[in-house]
Amino acid sequence: MTPTEFQTEFDQLNDLLFAFAMKLTRDKENAKDLIQETACRAYKHRKKFTRGTNFKAWLTTIMRNTFINNYRKRRTRNQVEAPIEDFLFALENKSTTANGANSSIMMKELIAMLDKLSDLYRVPFLLFYQGFQYHEIANQLDIPMGTVKSRIFFARKKMKKMIIDRYGADVRRAA
Repeated sequence: MTPTEFQTEFDQLNDLLFAFAMKLTRDKENAKDLIQETACRAYKHRKKFTRGTNFKAWLTTIMRNTFINNYRKRRTRNQVEAPIEDFLFALENKSTTANGANSSIMMKELIAMLDKLSDLYRVPFLLFYQGFQYHEIANQLDIPMGTVKSRIFFARKKMKKMIIDRYGADVRRAA
């Protein structure tokens, strides 16, 4: 496909591509960026396009894959949205040391509350807390993923109720 043919075909599909990009990103500026990145990738690989096949499907596939790849990158990348000045407290030299007694006591109480849950809820909750993903927990416990999600949800709900019962309404306002 020649550059001129590519540009002609791409221009004819521009409105459709913008609508598809808006559906994916739900933001006008991000949709424009996605179209531009799709155009660059498609142009770069235009020689791989087979004449007689569906150009629109080829472009939308490139756009969808580009969106998915960008989403995965954003999801796995640790992004700091706050300005650096907000983190200066970490660099300050603190002369006083904190007594961890209050947090230590509270952690012991939270562990005791967690122990009150039945194994049915406690085990998936602890695995999730330790960083396992839903599908990993489901495989490990040999139960459906929906069941894992449900049990973790109910464990959180029960823990929240126990915490509010123990510490009162002040916790509700702090959360």
